[in-house]
Amino acid sequence: MKKPNKKIRLPETEEGGTLFNLDPLIVKQHYEIDYLHSYAQDSPFFAGLAKGVLLGSECRNCNYRYATPRKTCMYCGHETEWFELPATGRVHTWTTCYYAGEVFLKETPFNLVLVEFDGVDTLFLSRLVGVETGEISIGMEIRPRFLRNSRFKATDVYFVPAAPDGEEKK
Repeated sequence: MKKPNKKIRLPETEEGGTLFNLDPLIVKQHYEIDYLHSYAQDSPFFAGLAKGVLLGSECRNCNYRYATPRKTCMYCGHETEWFELPATGRVHTWTTCYYAGEVFLKETPFNLVLVEFDGVDTLFLSRLVGVETGEISIGMEIRPRFLRNSRFKATDVYFVPAAPDGEEKK
């Protein structure tokens, strides 16, 4: 193999990281990227969120119903089909988050709930807003709400308390 005559070097800029500390070494470096992502078989779920519709997956072979998107049934392996989840659910369990990733950092503390729907075999994880932590109870009736301007993310849906007459609490 013939050796190249030129030394190969990567191009460099004058930019660098910002040094905060030497021991241990702590630096600040900006990171930003536009990422193209395909939801593939889960696309109807995210398109539904943009339309204010919450979809689950159902196996027509064994009738197992999932509150979340699934291409195939985890019990029998058959492909699932979409169905609209009920308009209300109940708090199955909940937790208050005092620490969060960057997306929810400004909202801490916030409440996460596992939502139980009638006729659905699994639970749905989401935020519960509009209620104080001390007012949340297991079995509490809640309903989904959707962001007006969809970002096509699971966080486009959140839940609020539902009044006994089916109207949202003010």
